[in-house]
Parts: sequence; C-alpha cells; structure tokens
Amino acid sequence: MAVVEDFGRSPISACPACAVVPAAERIAALRAELDGRIMLSLPLAHCAACISTVEGALSAVPGVRSARVNLTLKRVSVEAASDVTATRLIEVLSAEGQEAHELDPGLLSTTETDRQGRDLLMRVGVAFFSMMNVMLLSVAVWSGAEAATRDLFHWISAAIALPTVIFAGQPFFKSAWASLRVGKLGMDVPISLALILASSISVYETWMSGHHAYFDAAVMLAFFLLLGRYLDHRTRAVARSAAEELAALEVPRAVVLEDGVEVERAISAILAGDLVLVRPGARMPVDGVVIKGASEVDRSLLTGESLPVWAGEGTLVSAGEVNLTGPLTLRVTAAGKDSSLHRMADLVAVAEGAKTRYTSLADRAARLYSPLVHILSFSAFGYWMWATGGDLRYAINISAAVLIITCPCALGLAVPAVITSASGKLFRKGLLIKHGTALERLAEVDTVVFDKTGTLTLGMPEPVALMDHPADVVAVAAALAAGSSHPLARALAEGARVANVVLATVTDIREVPGHGIEGMWQGARVRLGRADWCGAAPVAATATYLSLNGQSHALTFTDRPRPGADKAVAALRAVGMKIELLSGDSAAPVQALAERLGIADWRAGVLPAEKAARVAELSAEGRRVLMVGDGLNDTAALAAAHVSISPATALDAARVASDIVLLGQDMAPIADAVRIGRQSARRMVENFVISGGYNFIAVPLALVGLATPLAAALAMSLSSITVSLNAMRLK
Repeated sequence: MAVVEDFGRSPISACPACAVVPAAERIAALRAELDGRIMLSLPLAHCAACISTVEGALSAVPGVRSARVNLTLKRVSVEAASDVTATRLIEVLSAEGQEAHELDPGLLSTTETDRQGRDLLMRVGVAFFSMMNVMLLSVAVWSGAEAATRDLFHWISAAIALPTVIFAGQPFFKSAWASLRVGKLGMDVPISLALILASSISVYETWMSGHHAYFDAAVMLAFFLLLGRYLDHRTRAVARSAAEELAALEVPRAVVLEDGVEVERAISAILAGDLVLVRPGARMPVDGVVIKGASEVDRSLLTGESLPVWAGEGTLVSAGEVNLTGPLTLRVTAAGKDSSLHRMADLVAVAEGAKTRYTSLADRAARLYSPLVHILSFSAFGYWMWATGGDLRYAINISAAVLIITCPCALGLAVPAVITSASGKLFRKGLLIKHGTALERLAEVDTVVFDKTGTLTLGMPEPVALMDHPADVVAVAAALAAGSSHPLARALAEGARVANVVLATVTDIREVPGHGIEGMWQGARVRLGRADWCGAAPVAATATYLSLNGQSHALTFTDRPRPGADKAVAALRAVGMKIELLSGDSAAPVQALAERLGIADWRAGVLPAEKAARVAELSAEGRRVLMVGDGLNDTAALAAAHVSISPATALDAARVASDIVLLGQDMAPIADAVRIGRQSARRMVENFVISGGYNFIAVPLALVGLATPLAAALAMSLSSITVSLNAMRLK
C-alpha cells in the first residue's frame, strides 16, 4: 500500500506549459505579443461580479489599456504595453481570488462570435416575416378574388416570396450543389428542388392567370426548414477542439540559463541539453531532469495525484507540472512537440477524430430518405405525363406536390426539437449539453468511468478530528500553517479558524522548499511538513506532520466528496450500469473513497495514457463508456469515451473535450442525464414514426393527384408542429 506523507494538492497559480506550434501560428502568436495582447483563461469566472472584479483589477495595472472578459469562454483579453507580463496580471488576479492561466493568442480563433448561427437566425426571421405577409395575401385569393384582382395579389406575393426563397434558401442551395458536385444526393437536394419547383410553378401559374399559385407554400417550406436547421446548429455548436485548447494552454516562452545569465527564449528555440530555470509557482515548460534545487511538484493535472511530490537533484519532471516551493534548474530532455504535454494533445486529437465518426439518427435516416423522395417524384412525373398524354403542367404540379409533401421538415425537426427540449430540462438540473449527438450516445451507455480528485471529490482537503489532538499541538500547527500557502497548510489554518483555535506565538517562521515550514516556539524549534523532515513515522493517509518538544504528531486530512456523489453512483448502479473508478492518486485515498461510495472496481496510480487505454479496452469489448473527469490527465479518456461529462471547475481542455458540462457541485444530475438521454432517444424514434406515418398517408394522396402543392405545404406544416409538440413532452 502506498504511504502518503506530504502536503496536499496545489491550486494552479501560474501559466501552463510548452509546445511547438506550426510556423504560421507561431508567427501569429508573436505578432499578437508584439501588439501587446495577452489572453488569460479564467476557469472560476461565473457571474457579473467576476467580470467586474477581473476587469477592474486589470485596468488598475499600470500599462494596461483595456481588459475585456468573455464569460461564455471564461477568458479575458488584455491590451497592454510591452512591459506588462502575463505573470504580473496573474498575480494581480490571484490577489483578488481569481485563478488565471496564460493562453497563447496565436493558437486561439480570433472570431469569438457565432456567425453561422446569427446568419441562420436572420434568415429564419426574414422567412417568417415574408410567410406572414404572403399568407395574408393568400387569404384574399382563397376568399374569392377573381381575374385581375387575383393576378395582382399573386404578383405581389411573387415580389415578396421570390427574393425570400432566393435569400433564405441559400443554406440549402449551397449544400445541395456541394452534394451534386460529388455525385451524392444529400437531404438538401430534395429540399432545394421543392423550393425551386414550388416557386417556378407559381410564377408560371401567375403568368398564365392560373387560379392557384403556391408562393405561400414555398415560403412556408423555407421557414420550417430553416427553423429545423437553426435548432440543429444550436445543439451542435461545440467549442474548439480539445487538442487546440491544450496547445493554447502551453506557454510559448521559458527562462534559459546561458553562461549563468537568465535569458527568456521561445520554446521553439530550446533544445535538449539546455538549462532552464523554473521559479516557484511556475509550470514546467519542458521535460527535464533537476540538476539544482529542491522543491515540491504538483502533478495533479497530468497524473491525478492529489498530493505534491518532492523533487530534488536527479528527479525527472514533465511539462505541465507545477513547481510549488523552491526554484529548480532543469536540464532539458524534451521540449515542444516532443514534450509529454504535447504528446497528450496528440492523444486527444486522435480520440476526438474517432468520436466525430458517430452518425446521428437523422443522418442515418437521410441516407435512405433522399433517394426514395427523388424516385417517387420522378416516377409521378413520368406516370402523369404518360397518363395525360403529355400534359406537362399537370405532371409538374403532381411531381412538385410529391416533393413538398415528402419534404423532410418533420425529419429535420425530429432530432433538433428533442435535443433542444432535453437540453433545456438538463440545463435547469445543472447540466449543459455541448454536442448535438451527446444525448443519443448517452442513451446507449452501459458503463461509467469516474476520475477521483476534482470529480468525485472537490479536490479540497479538510482536517480529520483536528480537535482530538492536544491544544498546544493544534495551536502551534495552526500558527505554522498560517505562514504557508501550501494547500494542506491552508486547509489546516482554515480548520483551526472554524474551530476558534487561538494561535500559538511562533517566531522566525520560514519555509524550507521541499520539506515544510519551521519556526521557534517557547525557545524550541518546531516543524510542520514531511514525515522524514519531522522525524515521524508516516501513516497510510493524507497527512502532514508536526515536530514538537521531541515528539511527532500526524495531522490527517480527507478529500471531501462532491455533494450527491453517493446518490449518483447508487442511481447509476440501480439501472444496471457497470461502474469503475480510475485515479492517478495513491491507493489508500482511492480505496477509502471507493468503499465510501460503494464502487467495487477501482484502480490507483493510473497514468493519463492508461486511462485512455482502459476506455478503449472497454469500448473494444463492446461497451459504451460514459467518462466523468476534470483534469488534464483525463482529457484523452474524455475524448475517447462514447460520451463524456466534466465539472464546470475542470481545466479548460477537459471541458472542451467533454460533451456535457456539470455546472454545479452536486453530482446527482449525472444519473438524471442518463435517464433523460434514454427518454430523448425514445422521443426521437417516436418522431421518426410520426414523420413516417404522415408520409405513409400523405404520399399516396399526392401521387394520385389529390393534393395540390399548397395542400402539401399545409400537411407538411402540420407534421412539423406534431413533431415539435411530441418533443416538448420531455419538459
């Protein structure tokens, strides 16, 4: 069994580490730096008060021209003079209680607005406005307008409808043309044909003073189709690739020692064998071996270990780890694209590529739907040309009616309407759906894999039975802890404050990097820190040790489980889920948590690549895995899983790799997500049945000439409304 004897997990207090990026992107990054633009990630920002705090604090820094927070992306963009550094800004925000990381602006999209969504929404608005006006004019025709009056209303309708169809139908026309160019019949091909035929027939009928024109049908088609497309876009809008986010977290510079002189150099210019200085609080920019100095290193983001480890001469460190207490000089073994952090980004990219091959229900239905629609329409045209002795006008009308009545409005709405309804319900429960096919995949899940630290637990140590120790032990330990920023020291100080402990008078307090903190009390030296430094026998628990009057005392800690973790595990097990716990932490705390939550299958000391490999192994066995994790070490596994969830407090890269984000601390909604996912899948199937049943009844009527294009459009609208109402049952 592993023995834990050190301080606890450190918060991220400095900018993330290193990689080589393509030349064009590096040039863009350097150009952005020259322009004085600094990008910082704000993982804890969540409200208007956070915006005010961050912008106010940064604007007060000399040299900062502007600071703008994007709360959706949890990011702040700072325009500043060249002498203002990201490190300085991070320190300012840390003093305000806001965690921040530096992002490489050259690797981030410069466009932060949803142009495609706004474009679709604008076209929906235009189509709706035109539809209402054309319908008003159609009422006059239906009411009995004849001859010149009827023709006038038809021409006015044409003046409104034709520009609308040309403008609003652009998404369908472009997609249809792209499909035809490669010899395929996508779903947008029959849609485009229906819009063109309905408009063309209407113009011809109006020109010939015919009794019927179908401009209202054409515009109505455009509106309902665009509405479905917009809903689909909203549910499929996913953040940037997790691999790109990982790269953006990598700091583009490091401090290199050249003949004893500190020189800041771009990562691309650092070679194996160079000496790099890493100050306390900074992230390791390269893989290397320590040749000078002693400190503690937080590996939680890479390995999931909740406790820092000692690092001294000869210790191997990896890019992405955080140096906590003392300066370290490293001899570089790998930098840039060869670093462990960059290799992890490559793992994520491969895993994401596999996930994007998942085909949605709508896409699978469309493969059969489009060819069938065209066959029916052209068959109807050919038959009626033969049956009427060559009446082109009549044959085209029936062919158009078949296209319109089979137009996939209901099919197009079947999935987006359900996902939109389910997403709203889950959002009210504290879950944000990011990926359009997440609910469909969630319904297929039969295995759940949990990370431990920061996922099933809050990653916040708290002292166990603190007041059971003698009063002087608690008072001295709390006084020493108050002089340290170490996470276990802070937890100890907070526990003492809550218990109203009066601190002992300890003088000459100083922190010894890699060991702990010491001082003088009543003329004797007292120490708080590592077991070997304090002359203590280590215990099999998360602990720090106090050396007092020649005796040692172990002060133990536990990592607090997330609220609702036990309920979520119990509910998932109740519906037949296989549950596993994979953690990079040591065995003792992992076993304790597994027993507390009732998880029989657990593994400790699991590396990031091993987590992803385990998910792949389960997938190869035919299982559909739901992965729940929060750290950089979970990112590859999150991307490789069939569907994934991460807490809102997770690292940016983990949130981006996930399909669903848990907004609050309570984990109980995860079980709700699985239940609602299964309900959603049933609703989608029901909607396809409704759409199919409607076509089964309506298509024969159109084929025999009993449905005009206008009647077809009205029937199509009725089926779309029915599908939407069925989707709303989820609420």
